Amino acid sequence: MKIAILFENSKTEELGIKSTAEQLGIDLSFIPFRKVAICLNETGYSFRTRGKNFSKVIDDCEVVLNRAQSKNRRLYAATILEAFGKYVINPLSIEAVCFSKFKTVLRFWKEGIKTPKTVYIPCNVKEFKTDGSKINNEKDICDLIQQDLMSGGIVVKPDSGSHGNKVLLAKKQEELIPILRESETSIINPIGILAQTFVQKWFYDLRIIVAKESGRPPYCYQKALARAGYKDFRTNTYLGNLAFGVTLPTCVMENAIKCCNTIGGNSKAWIIALDAMPDIGNDKIADDQYVKKELDKLRPSFNAIKKIKSEKSKEKNFVDWNKRLENAFEHYKNQRAYKKIQTLVEESLERNRYNVLFHEANSCPEFWEQTRLIAGVNLAVPLLKCAQSVVETKDEQLYEYRKYTSARMS
Repeated sequence: MKIAILFENSKTEELGIKSTAEQLGIDLSFIPFRKVAICLNETGYSFRTRGKNFSKVIDDCEVVLNRAQSKNRRLYAATILEAFGKYVINPLSIEAVCFSKFKTVLRFWKEGIKTPKTVYIPCNVKEFKTDGSKINNEKDICDLIQQDLMSGGIVVKPDSGSHGNKVLLAKKQEELIPILRESETSIINPIGILAQTFVQKWFYDLRIIVAKESGRPPYCYQKALARAGYKDFRTNTYLGNLAFGVTLPTCVMENAIKCCNTIGGNSKAWIIALDAMPDIGNDKIADDQYVKKELDKLRPSFNAIKKIKSEKSKEKNFVDWNKRLENAFEHYKNQRAYKKIQTLVEESLERNRYNVLFHEANSCPEFWEQTRLIAGVNLAVPLLKCAQSVVETKDEQLYEYRKYTSARMS
């Protein structure tokens, strides 16, 4: 058992990885990471649930797929496993960057990659003195943001948040202070305020996948997810928007690889999902009312998909559930309105291929549903291939070392 998967709860993602591993003939072991006790002592360590000791499972594996869903828990998992001598996908160095939106943008900016204009203020809106009195910094923070982001809307977002949670838009300057008052220090916003200029991305943004196997250059999947709709300025599908599979222009793929290289550094193998958006401005190639009308035609079939996705028994009847989900996605994609929006996004993206801004990286992207069935990318495959490549590289190095040692001894 050289490859293992660490997870919080066994859901469709984990079942999908397990199913794919079986198809690829890979023996995959499982490591829970929620109600476990990790004990460090003078003789080593133990890793136990209330009923089972997973220490030997960890000892026997060489590579672990870190699929903990919480960003904070994922950081701890990577730290622990690397201390135990395991290669983790993704490594702690990558998790540490992806944990923070500002750290991610900082890496992109340093490499000359286009990002939204960003302001970070390492100061909380409300702070407490040692005597218990409170300091309100909202006016100072507001002034600091506005001196750099004067024109257009201002987006305030939690540095470690996800799914568009607590991402707020101030369309006017007077709306900024009320929004800042809602920004509380929390697990998804540990310190400071992060603000960006509002990008005129029209009605869609992008989720792009880049992977790297050990001993090979990174590669970007040509098919990406376009999250599209007018439900909110945030085009995240969690907020009711739709998803489309689109083909990326070559220069966007090249910039995506550049983004991930600056995050991946010298790590041997990794897989990263990037969030990006085209700065279209007024370059709309279709009327908004036309786009809304076509999107509305797709909503019933997309709602049917959401209904299947929300079924509580999907883990128990995974094979049957997955088949019904695949059929529902196929019906959605075969509609004329889908093809029209897909073509529209691809044409718009091609026109604005040099104006795509990268703004976030995800080290543990969800994939078994939309990424797999709309973009056609089953991330379980590159995840497992990345892990295999690390094992194979290690085996090759061990073989060469033994061969060299034997030659010297003879």
